[in-house]
Amino acid sequence: MTPYSANSISLAICDGLTHLRQADRVISQLIDEVGPYVVRDPVDPYEALVRTIMFQQLTGQAATTILNRLLALTGSPGRYPTAAELLATSDDEFRSAGVSRQKASYLRDLADSIERGLIDFNSLPEVSDADVIDRLTAVKGVGLWTAQMFLMFQLQRLDVLPVGDVGVRRGMEIAYGLGGPPSTQQALTLGEVWAPYRTIGSWYMWRAVEIIPPA
Repeated sequence: MTPYSANSISLAICDGLTHLRQADRVISQLIDEVGPYVVRDPVDPYEALVRTIMFQQLTGQAATTILNRLLALTGSPGRYPTAAELLATSDDEFRSAGVSRQKASYLRDLADSIERGLIDFNSLPEVSDADVIDRLTAVKGVGLWTAQMFLMFQLQRLDVLPVGDVGVRRGMEIAYGLGGPPSTQQALTLGEVWAPYRTIGSWYMWRAVEIIPPA
């Protein structure tokens, strides 16, 4: 896989919007209402995974509080602990920050994978979507959804369809006037016509939840 440059991603998005307008009337209407797809600038990939693990099954406010306490353990507000620092963090220190035993084990597994070279963030832009998913989901606490979000927003891959995402399926339900959330197969079928720009189509499903009043 060749990573997108800033110019090539812009051109690819233009092509994607043209394709989606022609392929799907619903998406075409959403493009008119919402405007063009907005690319999220990637952040540090290691920090992105730490943050994702910390936010699992917590409200945003609670997760932010605990994450800030974890960052404070390094002695530098706002600086994420390195993989080596996470491995050196004791159970008591994790507990004092409010990090559960399970999440502490996830963070340690991520840190250990990095320290042993099992995850090389520099190589991920060069490999296929399937390989990225395989490498990331080998880490405890990193599931398919997390890997797909990494593909979409860190690596800016444009053909990812996270059918397990509640927002995407809710968006499909609203935008297409379905009687309920689509099944996994229904979601895959709806998204087929978006290929090879299913990331962009998924983004418009999230926007549909925001702008279309529920029936």
